[in-house]
Amino acid sequence: MSPSVLICDDSNMARKQVLRSLPEQWKTSVQTASNGAEALSILRDNSVEVLFLDLTMPGIDGIGVLQGIQKLKLNCSVFVISADIQPEMQAKVKALGAKEFMRKPVKADILLNHLQQHGLL
Repeated sequence: MSPSVLICDDSNMARKQVLRSLPEQWKTSVQTASNGAEALSILRDNSVEVLFLDLTMPGIDGIGVLQGIQKLKLNCSVFVISADIQPEMQAKVKALGAKEFMRKPVKADILLNHLQQHGLL
């Protein structure tokens, strides 16, 4: 069975870039969300195993999504992909349950390495 993946970013171009960076050998079912509210709705209604999450979005931002995942007690591996690379922000998202923090735009080899490190590939 292939893992269910959600890519959440307010930029369509960024969502496509993450999609293109997914390993070819990783057979996944991929959904996309353009904002945090949409992501939380998908997460509530579907079994999503891996979430690639941007932080800076209008409305519910990435921090709000991470808090929502905790509040709803959802079991989902979250990988933050953001241009906001401040050490304080990296520590905050990890404290909220993110597995990894990757600099935007994510490089395919880095994404592959993190997926392998966490046993998802």
